[in-house]
Amino acid sequence: MINDGITKNVGEITSFLMIGQSNMAGRGDFGEVEPIVNENCCMLRMGRWQPMSEPINVDRDVLNIRFHSGISLGASFADEMSKHLGGKVGLIPCADGGTRIEQWQPGEVLFDHAVMMTKLAMRTSNFGGIIWHQGEGNCRDFDAAKYRELFLNTMNGFRHELGAEDLPLVIGEISDKIGEEWNISDKVPQMNALLHSLADELPMCGIVPVCDLELKNDHLHFNSASLRILGRRYFEKARDIMNGG
Repeated sequence: MINDGITKNVGEITSFLMIGQSNMAGRGDFGEVEPIVNENCCMLRMGRWQPMSEPINVDRDVLNIRFHSGISLGASFADEMSKHLGGKVGLIPCADGGTRIEQWQPGEVLFDHAVMMTKLAMRTSNFGGIIWHQGEGNCRDFDAAKYRELFLNTMNGFRHELGAEDLPLVIGEISDKIGEEWNISDKVPQMNALLHSLADELPMCGIVPVCDLELKNDHLHFNSASLRILGRRYFEKARDIMNGG
């Protein structure tokens, strides 16, 4: 039975914060992959732990285009992590489509909301770390020095606010298959090079590759099959960090 947050039993659940933009929230189409059913996986809904079901990170439409909430990397990440830990894993969904790194700064709404939800989750779970995917929103007017400063401010801010300076952090590359119609594809290699350098610089941080993964017909979001793979890669990197690798 999953603790819904009313009866406190801290330690039964290991929780992870999902943040970033739409490829973390998940835009995968339903019906393309089998649902993941694992009674040891749960998600935070209205402050309570509920059995995990997709969409995990309910998101909004952006750019006046019908980008629906759907399959995300979170489900396969949680599934693999629960099997590895031999216990319950909880997801704290706080990703927001179309957002820029500027919107994730300490004191901004998205940052404060994620901290608030994580602290709420920590009442009934042990916090395990952060999984992050963002960068597309900053490619169009890419400024490496500015993004680096803001990224470090965001992640150091989360670690400070959540009282875990050695908090595991897993980040994902940006797809190099993004269509030219989005006017960012030429900046993706520069963004990925920067993300790799940041992952090397930050303690307890790792990055996962995406170059072989496929996008949806919108040429921007990972498809459902790729998101299942990506979630497992996030798990593998988180496991290695947690094991000191």
